Amino acid sequence: MDQFFAAIEERERPELRGKPVIVGADPKEGKGRGVVSTCNYEARKYGVKSGMAISLAWRLCSHSVFVPVNYRLYRKVSGQIMKILKRYTNKFEQWGLDEAFLDLTSQVKNFEEAKILAEKIKKEINDKERLTCSIGVGPNKLVAKIASDFEKPDGLTIVKKENAKAFLAPLRVRKLLWVGRKTEEKLNTLGITTIGDLANYNASILVEKFGISGTQLYLSAQGIDNSEIQERWERKSISREITFEEDTSDSDFILEGLDAISEDLYEELTASKFTFKTITVKIRYGNFETHTHAKTLAFFTDLKKDIQKSAKNLMKDYLVSERKIRLIGLKLSNLTSIKKQMRLTDK
Repeated sequence: MDQFFAAIEERERPELRGKPVIVGADPKEGKGRGVVSTCNYEARKYGVKSGMAISLAWRLCSHSVFVPVNYRLYRKVSGQIMKILKRYTNKFEQWGLDEAFLDLTSQVKNFEEAKILAEKIKKEINDKERLTCSIGVGPNKLVAKIASDFEKPDGLTIVKKENAKAFLAPLRVRKLLWVGRKTEEKLNTLGITTIGDLANYNASILVEKFGISGTQLYLSAQGIDNSEIQERWERKSISREITFEEDTSDSDFILEGLDAISEDLYEELTASKFTFKTITVKIRYGNFETHTHAKTLAFFTDLKKDIQKSAKNLMKDYLVSERKIRLIGLKLSNLTSIKKQMRLTDK
C-alpha cells in the first residue's frame, strides 16, 4: 500500500489532499518528544521520514498537518484489503498491515496474464477502499518485493526471470531484503555499493566475511530466491526508534523520548489486540556503536505502565556515563493474541 496510514487519513479527510501530512505524536510547537509514524509524499519532499523525531519533522515542515495515529482504523482497513487479496490466490503471506505476497503460479500462465491480474487487483482495491497500491511482479519473493517499491505511488513493475539480474544491478545494496545498516556498511568497505557490485564479487570472499549469509547475499544479488510463501503470518514483534536531532547525554530528555515511543507502542499493541512478554531497549552512541538489552517478564501484559517501567529499568544502565546517545529504540516481542488468553482484571 502507498503511504498507508497517511492515505487513510486523506481518505477520511479529503481536505488534507495536496498538503503535507504527518502521522505521529503532537509536535507541541517543535518541543514534542514523540516520533513520526509515517507521512505522505508531500511531507517527504521536505525530508520528513518514518521514525524521525517529531520535533525535527516540525522544524523541517512546520506547515504540515499533524494527525494522531489511529491504529484501530488502520488495522480495520488492512483487514478489508487482505480479504480482497486472498480471493486472488490460494497461497498468500501477509507482511505487516500494508504488504503481502501472492503466489500466482497456478492462477496465470505467463507474466502478461500476471500483469492483467495485478491491474485488476489495483482497481478493486481503489474502487472498494479508495486507496492506491504499488505491485511488483517477479519470479520470486525477493524480486517482486523490490519491484513493488520501484515505482511509487500507484505503480506496477513487471520483472521477468531473465531480466531480474539486470533490474537489480544498479540498485543500492541496501534494497536487498535482510541487508541492514551494519551489513551495508561492511559491504561498502569491500567496495560493494550496488547489487551489481555484489553479484560480480568473489563468492568465496563473501562467505569468508559473512559466513553462511555470504552465500545468501551472493544468490540474492543474482536475483535468486527460493523462499516459499508462508501462508500463516504471525507478527513476531513491534518496535519503534527515535533518532535525536542532536546527540545527547541528558538523561531526562532521553527518558522523555523513551516514554513517547512507549506510548506509541502501547497504542499499536492494544489496537492489534496483542500482549507481550519480552521487551528490548536499543541505544546507539554518537560513533554508531550500538547496544541492546532485553528482559523477559514473568507474565504476558498489555499495560502501558509495564512497558514504561520495564523500558526505563533497562535504559538506566546506559545513562550512568556521559557518553552522548544518538538513537534509542524499543521493541516488544514474544507476542500473543489476547483472544487466546483469559484476561485478568486490570486493578
